[in-house]
Amino acid sequence: MIQIYFYKKNFDAQKAERWFKERRIPVQMVDLARVKLGQRELQSVCARVGLDALIDKEGSAWKECPARYAAGEEAVLRALAEDPRRMRLPIVRGGRLATIGFKPDQWEAWE
Repeated sequence: MIQIYFYKKNFDAQKAERWFKERRIPVQMVDLARVKLGQRELQSVCARVGLDALIDKEGSAWKECPARYAAGEEAVLRALAEDPRRMRLPIVRGGRLATIGFKPDQWEAWE
C-alpha cells in the first residue's frame, strides 16, 4: 500500500493521491498535523532520499530551528520529527521505496 505523508492542505499531496487513485492503487493518507512521523520511519525515508532532500531549507520553520546548526544527523532528524513544517512534503512511500514531492515518473517504476 502507498502512504502519502502531508501537512495540512498540500497541493502536491492532493495531486499524488489523485494519480494513484486514477490507477486504482490503494493509498493511505497520513496527516502529519495529527500523527507524528516515527523516528524509524523518518530514518528509513532519509536513507532512501537523503537528509538534504528531506529538509525544507527555504521554509521559515527550518530557518528558525536550532538543529540546523547541529552536526549530527540524529539531532536534525529529531527536529524534523518534532515539526513537520521543517520537511519538504509530501513524502510518498511504497514499501521500502520513497520520494519527496510529486514524482509520477518514479512511481511508475514501482508498479
